[in-house]
Formats: sequence, structure tokens, C-alpha cells
Amino acid sequence: MLNAFKETGLKFLALSLLLIIADQFSKIWIINNLALYADINVLPIFDITYVRNYGAAFSFLSDAGGWQHYFFTGIALVISVLLIYWMYKTPVKQTWLLAAYALILSGAIGNVMDRLNYGYVVDFLHFYYQDWHFPAFNIADMAISLGAGLLILDAIFEQKNSAQSEKQSAENDSPKQVKK
Repeated sequence: MLNAFKETGLKFLALSLLLIIADQFSKIWIINNLALYADINVLPIFDITYVRNYGAAFSFLSDAGGWQHYFFTGIALVISVLLIYWMYKTPVKQTWLLAAYALILSGAIGNVMDRLNYGYVVDFLHFYYQDWHFPAFNIADMAISLGAGLLILDAIFEQKNSAQSEKQSAENDSPKQVKK
């Protein structure tokens, strides 16, 4: 079993674990040190503001009556199981892809832990400019977003590398012309 962690993408679970710990400790700090909707100004465009998200991204379905809590938890758990399986099946050399899986996994689990512990997701990173406000988010949300970005980059570079490999293979397989 230890070899499965050394020789497969499961070793990237360490990255997931570190991010889950950072996410949960940050949320515990927020809950213990800030009142709901209280904020700490950090920069002219950034506050730490304690809010509760009962829905999904950008509070989608936050007022749906409670069923969304179970729905989003179920989806996140299914995706987490799939990500762990894909990490196991993915060769260690595919670091971008494995890092993407680990980031998304940590974000999904971090937010599921909130839903199970509190019934909502704790958000606190709040960016704004004058009257424009980006919805508050957390470390788990950042991990999911970064992971999605890495998936896109991995797909772009994998497609490019695949096309180059096919071109080289075709060049090597073509018959050589002999000069007379």
C-alpha cells in the first residue's frame, strides 16, 4: 500500500491535506474572532469579512430551502472519490494534472467539512473597488479555482505535446528518400 503512494499520484494527497488544514484553521479563526458580517480592512481593495454561504459559488441557490445543502455535499463527495481514483491511476510524472486534482479535492473537502459542521460554508476573503464587490470566498474556493486553471493549462499543453509527438512519429515513419 505504501508503494501506491510513492508510485502513483496519491502522493499528491499530501498537498490536499495541507490545504484542507490551512482552510479549516483559517475558518476556525474567523468564527472565533469575528462576529458575522464584521470585517477587518487589510488593503484599500481587500477586507477580511465573515459571511456565511448557504449555497454554492456566489451564493447560488442559497435561499432554496435547505435541500441544496445535501445536494452540494453529495456532489462534492462523489467528485472527491473520483479525484482520488484518478490520482491513483495518473502517472506521477503528470505533475500539473495531479496538482490540479489535489487542489480541487482539497477545496471540495474543505467546503464539505463546513457544510457538515456548520450547515453553511464560511467565507471571508472580500475584494472590492469603490462600489463594486466580488463575492467573499475562502481558501477552499481558491484551491478549486487554481485547480480548474491548472486543468485547463494541462489540457492545452498536453494537446500541444501530443500534436508534436504525432508529427515526430509521422516524420520517423515516412520512407527515407535516397539520393542518386
